Amino acid sequence: MVNTLEDQKKISKQLKERAIIEGFAISGIASIPGSSRLKLRTNALDRWLSNNYHGEMKWMEAERRKNIGSLLEGARSVLSVGFTYINSQNEKNKFLKVGKFSQGDDYHKVITKKLKNIGRWINLEIPDCKWKVCVDTSPLLEKAWAEESGLGWIGKNSNLINQYKGSWFTLGFLILTKELVADKPHQSLCGKCEKCIELCPTNAIVEPFVIKSNLCIAYHTIESRKRTIPKKIKENLNGWIAGCDICQDVCPWNKSVEFNDTFETTPREWIKNLNIDSLNWDDETWKKNLNGSTLKRIKPWMWRRNIKANLRNK
Repeated sequence: MVNTLEDQKKISKQLKERAIIEGFAISGIASIPGSSRLKLRTNALDRWLSNNYHGEMKWMEAERRKNIGSLLEGARSVLSVGFTYINSQNEKNKFLKVGKFSQGDDYHKVITKKLKNIGRWINLEIPDCKWKVCVDTSPLLEKAWAEESGLGWIGKNSNLINQYKGSWFTLGFLILTKELVADKPHQSLCGKCEKCIELCPTNAIVEPFVIKSNLCIAYHTIESRKRTIPKKIKENLNGWIAGCDICQDVCPWNKSVEFNDTFETTPREWIKNLNIDSLNWDDETWKKNLNGSTLKRIKPWMWRRNIKANLRNK
């Protein structure tokens, strides 16, 4: 049972430690409904949507995203975690490039499995606590809640950045019905640095913290279902066929980040050896290779579209 402040402190500390034991790089706790910054982040989302900067990503319009309490009745706290995905083998393919976040196993499944393990631990330690696992497929202001939990700050490239772990991690959350001891929300450490803005080849970061999807290489290679890639994007692909890491590659906070060389993050062989011959793969070959990967979101015809768009610029 968690009845006193001392109990809350103890279980909060154990919960965060449990997350690290499960393989997460960072963990933190926030109280629900959170501080006033959540309102600021919600207002920022509304402005982004009203400008139609989300393009075809209509799921971003879900009203539930603005109310974490709608995801679990009686929600009082949230455990936020970050899973490092950068691997020492990520840079093996210089010709056709795939975003680092998607080169290993599907991070949705990896994070969900680890969070469920923590949930089973909660069942034993706090049997009257209900919990719900959330990853980025859930309608949740994930980066805002991670910031609120002290994991890091939302950088000018809109990625969450941690002072020691950089931004090479994906997020996961456990919403809980027990009040726990919250960590201090993180403050921004970007300062005057605007390398991500200056070095984005398509000027997709239209102002600090704001990404216009229709100018983003990652958006056009992963999310857009249009049959052709716009000329301005095509001219700046430079090998990118699934995602784009430029705004993270140039970030000073990513200069000395440790690799996570586990089997879960190790790039698949076909990604390391991807070349023009893949244009001859039929749909079944693509589906076989994409099985168990977050890249299966990109349909076979989209892979061909993306690869051809790069070849025309050689």
